[in-house]
Amino acid sequence: MSWRIIVIEKRCKLDLKMNYMVVRSEDTVKVFLDEIGVLIIENPAVSMTVCLLNALTEKKVKVIFCDSKRNPSAELQPRYGCHDDSRKIRLQISWSPDRKGMVWTEIVAEKIRHQSAFVRELGHDQAADLLDSYLSELRFNDESNREGHAAKVYFNALFGMDFTRSDENIINAALNYGYGLILSAVNREVSLNGYLTQIGIFHDNVFNHFNLSCDLMEPIRIVIDRFVKKSAFTAFGTEEKRMLLSVLNDCFYINGMQNTLLNAIKIYVRSVFDAINEGDASLIKFIKFV
Repeated sequence: MSWRIIVIEKRCKLDLKMNYMVVRSEDTVKVFLDEIGVLIIENPAVSMTVCLLNALTEKKVKVIFCDSKRNPSAELQPRYGCHDDSRKIRLQISWSPDRKGMVWTEIVAEKIRHQSAFVRELGHDQAADLLDSYLSELRFNDESNREGHAAKVYFNALFGMDFTRSDENIINAALNYGYGLILSAVNREVSLNGYLTQIGIFHDNVFNHFNLSCDLMEPIRIVIDRFVKKSAFTAFGTEEKRMLLSVLNDCFYINGMQNTLLNAIKIYVRSVFDAINEGDASLIKFIKFV
């Protein structure tokens, strides 16, 4: 089982030898490909062989490329996720509005439940009560936009009444980086299951390549919110990014068992597809973060 998160931060050459990724710099280091779950290339000066890229794709390793500021900018996405992609894509295109609305309602409800529990844990009982009221008012497919109203109450409780997600500050930089990591992990599982990330169940922005992944990641955002709030970053650089990256290997409960976040995301994403294809929302296995 792949489990290692490898970060390449210095200029080097990466190539393939006998099922090992070879890192050639001042020293030479070898990493067994089967152990790698995520590979993050932080330095734009890193060079890689196509042989290695092909091997990483075959092993279904999530490869994330960063820009000159070490922020995620692109990822290696397999062209074909599984043996029956065509069937899965036909299924995805045929998903009815009722089935999509059913799943989206459950996702929004789970997200608001997490938000309420977290702000109550922090002592913001009034905000938690308001979030609980939004949860009770939730309609099919969130037609009344309780998710949007909940987000404002939630972030103001976490970071103050003057906070907005559009500000350029340390908190938003950390949140955006963490959300980017979660999105990449969800993208991987969507592709591996044979579906298109572009066609969502709620998000439908024609300029968003990851509409479906943005839908599925909503209840998982809480793990980043909790980490950023409790870390109280005074700066956001390489060390802070390393700390956020470690969340992917933290363990959480899903379906009554403990798994790393990466493995839990795999179980959760697959369960959502089972739920929408079977028309049964009870099949969704949500990750427990407390």
